[in-house]
Amino acid sequence: QVQLVESGGGLVQPGGSLRLSCAASGSIFRIYAMGWYRQAPGKQRELVARIDNGGSTNIADSVKGRFTISRDNVKNTVYLQMNSLKFEDTAVYYCNADIKTFWNSPSVKYWGQGTQVTVSS
Repeated sequence: QVQLVESGGGLVQPGGSLRLSCAASGSIFRIYAMGWYRQAPGKQRELVARIDNGGSTNIADSVKGRFTISRDNVKNTVYLQMNSLKFEDTAVYYCNADIKTFWNSPSVKYWGQGTQVTVSS
C-alpha cells in the first residue's frame, strides 16, 4: 500500500508565499515522476508542475517564474514553493507520483488527498 500525504496549504494574502510538501510512504520500490496538480471550483484539474527522478522539471506557464518544484529522493518527498501568489491560484492542490511497488511490477500513478490553498485579502 502506498500513501501520499500533503501538507502546507492554507490561507494567504495576494503576493504571499506557501510551501507545499508531499511525502510518499509504504511499499515503494522506485518513484519516477512526481508532481502537483490543482483544481479550482468549476474547473478541470490541471498540471502545475512535475519533476522526474533525474530532476528535470515541467512548469505550467501560468505559474512559471513564481512556483518552483523540487524533490528529496531520500525522503520520498516533493515540494512546491509558491511565491507571489495570486487570487487565481486558489484551488485544491493534489500531489501525484508514478510509483513502482515491486521490481517487476508496472509503475502506477498515485494521488494524495489534496490540500486547500486560498489566496484572499
